[in-house]
Amino acid sequence: MLFRIKSFFNLKLSIVILLSIGIKTNAQDNRSFQVFQFPANKIPTIDGNSEDWKIVPNNYVVGMDQLWDDSGKQPNADPKNLDVSVKVGWVKGLNRLYFLYEAYDDYWDFSLPGLHNDTFELIVDADQSGGPFIDRFHPNPNLTNTMDAYFSYHGVHAQNYHIFTPAVEKDWTMVWGSQPWIKNLPYANASYHYDFKPGQSGKLTLEFWITPFDYAGNDPSRAVESILTENKNIGLCWAIIDYDDVHKTENNGFWNLSKEHKMYGNASYSLPFKLMPLENQFKKDIEAKWSHKIVNMNKKEVAFFDESEGEIDSWNWDFGDGTTDTTQNPIHRYKEAGKYIVILKIKGSKGTSQLSKVWDVAVK
Repeated sequence: MLFRIKSFFNLKLSIVILLSIGIKTNAQDNRSFQVFQFPANKIPTIDGNSEDWKIVPNNYVVGMDQLWDDSGKQPNADPKNLDVSVKVGWVKGLNRLYFLYEAYDDYWDFSLPGLHNDTFELIVDADQSGGPFIDRFHPNPNLTNTMDAYFSYHGVHAQNYHIFTPAVEKDWTMVWGSQPWIKNLPYANASYHYDFKPGQSGKLTLEFWITPFDYAGNDPSRAVESILTENKNIGLCWAIIDYDDVHKTENNGFWNLSKEHKMYGNASYSLPFKLMPLENQFKKDIEAKWSHKIVNMNKKEVAFFDESEGEIDSWNWDFGDGTTDTTQNPIHRYKEAGKYIVILKIKGSKGTSQLSKVWDVAVK
């Protein structure tokens, strides 16, 4: 009887341990990353040249130390076999994500016309809506693997780009879904630089930008771009599919940023990337900025919004009609129809600044 009790206890303990291991293996990790904000006058040119990216600090780099080969073929990263670094950037006011992909590979495989190609597979879920987004993962089994699911569901709320590294005699990427239009201008652009041939070793530089979408179906007229704003988290993930032999159908490694292999079709397994403010070296100590909105055209009522940067102690608005206001975000009612020159002057411990806009404010 005592042996049976001990055996039963050991069995329960083993189950608990196995479950714990399973939970730890499948649980999403708590890593987070940063997206560098390019100043408006330093937007990178998409030409395959990494020079524009030298202003990006090293803490924005995502390297091989953050990846793991979940195919089990490569237990450890070996820079003599494959060495990859990725930087991600954005520009305030543009709904674009910029990428610099730099990679050394001891065998570049890109001679075939299909998917057998060294690949940077990128997952984008900019509104962090999460959940599955490829047809065979559809929650309704009646729609699984049907063309209905492909056209109405696949890639709609999150997008999957199979980016060929490099792309020779084929499009730069395959968009896995019914929205191939998102890989073309005005929604995306890409450029490469490399000097190797298929089967050779060498370094590749890939520079590209894409437009993320909250909704992207087959019909671009119905698409909804993701709005990128400062300090917002977006969902990103990627994998490097490394082929080392043109005659083998299987890859030589699937280097994944996520701890979940199925991140390629389930946005819940992406990781948070924060859209960072400008680095201090690119900021002015104090800078006046403002916008406005017509609240009521019949009453000639306009709301003004202070968007200035820096430490500010006082605001002075000149509405262009002989009146002023010292509140930060005033609402002003004009007496006469017209086009006005509005000026905002700000003052702080580090100086003064002002911004005038000529005839932006007009009421009738």
